[in-house]
Amino acid sequence: MDLPQKIEAILFWKAEPVAIKKLASLLNESTDTIRQGIEQLEQGLKGRGITLVQTDDDIMLGTAKELSPLIEQLTKDELTHDLGKAGLETLSIVLYQGPISRANIDYIRGVNSQFILRSLLIRGLVERIDNPEDARSFLYKPTLDLLSHLGITKISDLPEYYEVKNEIQNFKCPPVIT
Repeated sequence: MDLPQKIEAILFWKAEPVAIKKLASLLNESTDTIRQGIEQLEQGLKGRGITLVQTDDDIMLGTAKELSPLIEQLTKDELTHDLGKAGLETLSIVLYQGPISRANIDYIRGVNSQFILRSLLIRGLVERIDNPEDARSFLYKPTLDLLSHLGITKISDLPEYYEVKNEIQNFKCPPVIT
């Protein structure tokens, strides 16, 4: 498999910006070699539905600008749908356990929550913040707009807040059996 394919696979898998230095480390290549691979990938993506979005230091996959109207319409359509069970479940976890990492949300739910979190982010119900314990990941927390919409002034005003928080915490970290 050639370098541009490897870069594309990593960017697709991560679904978020990746530092060029991180790509170099993951692929055991120099940053110059990675930049050449990025240029080749960029050429290969011309005329396709996805493109590379990049700064000097970071790169990610994005939608080709010609398809922006289609993506905008799909986003509007998505925002008019109900959250559904998965969305409410994920939102509850973020409300009662936030800030929380996607990995922990996935663990609690037992399934990948990437697309549900994206939907909640688009709707402005949760926000993504830097993880102070791990620079490679983010934490998710409820937005002030969500709290306002729920008619509460602070998280602890949620129904049975402490009981539910403890129940979820016990699920995340089951007691050690001796």
